[in-house]
Amino acid sequence: MKFHVTALATALYIAASPATAFVPTYPSSTATPTQLHAKRVSFKEDSRKKLVSGINQVANAVKVTLGPKGRNVVLERNYGAPEIVNDGVTIAREISLADPEANVGVKLVQEVASKSDSKAGDGTTTSTIMTQAIVNNGMKAVTSGVNPIALNQGIKKSAGLICEKIKFHAKDISGIDDLQSVAVIASGSVDMGRIIAQAYDKVGENGSTVIEESQTLFDEIEFTEGLTIDRGYISPYFVKDQERQVCELVSPRILVTDAKIDNVNEIVPLLEQLVKSKEPVLMIAEDVTGDALSALVVNKMRGVLDVVAIRAPGFGQRRKAYLQDIAIATGATYVAEEVGITLDSVTTDMLGTCDRCVIAKELTTIVTDGKQEDAVIARIAQIKREGEEADTDFDRDKAQERVAALGGGIARIKVGAATETELKDKKLRYEDALNSVQSARELGIVPGGGACLAYIQDKYYDEILATFDDEDQRAGAAILMKSLSQPLMQVAENAGVEGAVVLNKVVELCKEKGFGNGWNAATNKYCDLMEDGVVDPAKVTINAIENSASVAGLVLTTECLVTEIPVFESEADMQARFDSEGMGAGMGMQGM
Repeated sequence: MKFHVTALATALYIAASPATAFVPTYPSSTATPTQLHAKRVSFKEDSRKKLVSGINQVANAVKVTLGPKGRNVVLERNYGAPEIVNDGVTIAREISLADPEANVGVKLVQEVASKSDSKAGDGTTTSTIMTQAIVNNGMKAVTSGVNPIALNQGIKKSAGLICEKIKFHAKDISGIDDLQSVAVIASGSVDMGRIIAQAYDKVGENGSTVIEESQTLFDEIEFTEGLTIDRGYISPYFVKDQERQVCELVSPRILVTDAKIDNVNEIVPLLEQLVKSKEPVLMIAEDVTGDALSALVVNKMRGVLDVVAIRAPGFGQRRKAYLQDIAIATGATYVAEEVGITLDSVTTDMLGTCDRCVIAKELTTIVTDGKQEDAVIARIAQIKREGEEADTDFDRDKAQERVAALGGGIARIKVGAATETELKDKKLRYEDALNSVQSARELGIVPGGGACLAYIQDKYYDEILATFDDEDQRAGAAILMKSLSQPLMQVAENAGVEGAVVLNKVVELCKEKGFGNGWNAATNKYCDLMEDGVVDPAKVTINAIENSASVAGLVLTTECLVTEIPVFESEADMQARFDSEGMGAGMGMQGM
């Protein structure tokens, strides 16, 4: 018997008022009238001024963190302790203004910082500073009568030319010292830089480095070599080492299948062959249950066959991909009905090999023997292509995990701190540094501290402007070129030194000694920045230019701004509104 809420409500209503039981009920005519949400529309100079106001407020909050002597920003939290951070994108995301028009400018800068963070993982503060400089200089040009469309075109075209110059001057990573220099600059800590460089040196190009929380006060690093599977033994009776609660197989044969093994007769032919050869075997299947599991356990305990069974990792299509990875790494044949191979037809030739494998309760590590190196390299290239074409970040992360598992293993950096606030700050710094190192490996490195952009501004100013025939486009290019010195000047300002003085000295030094010379804010000395390890990834610098030029150009072409008009309600007003909405809903139920 079904329980009908509407029928019960109708019955109660009839019982309560029999005189009007069959008279239809309509909502009261005194219900709250429909309210249309009005919008505020601003035009021309007024709209641009509001946008610039929001951009400046975010940029002023973010730029104090730039450089080795940059300050921190404290973020209030509704729950828990305040957060003290030095990360540009984290600060930008937290800012929200009461003025809805200025808040649109805030969101534009947040977009710049987020784009830089997603593409290169760092350079968010530089992007924000560049956006502020381009917008403020561009506003003066638009006010003086320059065509904003041509101005935008000039900014975007010159951004592409500047990026080409950065790529031309970039130097490839030559060793672990370069990686450590990048990590030290990005994290602001020599110890963090050393740990990250150690991790990358150990796991290699295809390895993965992840950040985890530690229960201690100190930072630690752990390495997992070989192919790791987040599945353990199916039955505790497979355990050989009772003290460590693990099972270790030396030079085992490996069966890889997506089938569920529950009938022992399907695997008896294979097991008989293995008993004759006295080789240990690792079975990776969807599941092993029933008679099959009982037979394996009995033979294991009697010493007839050294066998361990584990469940396949992942789910659905991803499970098949994981199993194929394991099969390729070990040289096994992937046993599945979809490829026309059944369990009862498997021979020892179809089994894979490895040096050893260690199976714990929830983790299996397979140390490969290197015989399938060419196949593994081809598989890694295929997975990387799949990751590049993936639609979601989740799929890209999973592809990276698979590459790491096949390639060089995983390094886990365990971050320790005395307080939760310090722990969050350190994790953000580690993430920035890891992303910077990855970017440096892609496109190389350039001198840091804003010196590269200052050099390009001085060296190529006339050359880049000469490529423009239109006067207004040339004005846009000039605005971007003048903005290139802002990061260097801000690093100097944060270190307590006059920015213009440092910029002039760096320009003179580059003219005398060439590209790569600049000012080291950490030591307060003028030197060869590449030799001193003050370097930035070229990809980070390029992304900062592209993203800031894109958003700043769009702000300058804004002629109209449409925003919501905020409605401020007191506690009494809010309560009255909730009560009236609740009554209206109740009356609507009665009319059903």
